[in-house]
Amino acid sequence: MVSHRRVRVKVCGVMSVEQAVACVEAGVDAIGVNLIASSVRCVSSEVARAVVKEVGSRTLVVAVVNDLSAPAMLALREATGVGCLQVHGDQIATQVEALLPHAYGCVRVGGPLDVEAAASMPGDYVLVDAKVEGALGGTGRTFDWSLVAELAKRRRLVLAGGLTPGNVVAAIEACHPWCVDVASGVESRPGIKDMGLVMAFVQAARQAQGLPT
Repeated sequence: MVSHRRVRVKVCGVMSVEQAVACVEAGVDAIGVNLIASSVRCVSSEVARAVVKEVGSRTLVVAVVNDLSAPAMLALREATGVGCLQVHGDQIATQVEALLPHAYGCVRVGGPLDVEAAASMPGDYVLVDAKVEGALGGTGRTFDWSLVAELAKRRRLVLAGGLTPGNVVAAIEACHPWCVDVASGVESRPGIKDMGLVMAFVQAARQAQGLPT
């Protein structure tokens, strides 16, 4: 069983150094930079490298990737300096295993079979997101958090999917994840982080655990 001392906060889809700095100052534990070309939050490897240079010594920077071979992902990780890779797509377990311990897989959850797939993902960490047809993530949709409550007792579970300052307390209480991951829920428009919402999200997550804000 995994013991969680506190729930971490990751803000994903950061698109600039300025956004990254502001998120760190708001108290987030990790930042995600999206390198998936089809995403509205996609940035170049150069931007990712600049973000790592500016805040990488103060917080974990995660690169969100898909449809790349394990050697290509390793090369990208080395070129950007990110601390970890968040791997999306189908049949990713082998890729994740080859990149451990600096990678984890994302599984879209819509029912018990998807939870089984998440449980079988290699590594200590696994991200779960809402299952929306034709989308890899970042849809702003939630799913039934109770589906992953047992999994969160055994794994370092990163919970994503439609989280906001208004529902993150309920999400934490429902499944006690290792980390809560937010993107659209703290934006004024796609890709543009609203720092008031980021700070409200961090404060709500802390309040859910009885921590000082």
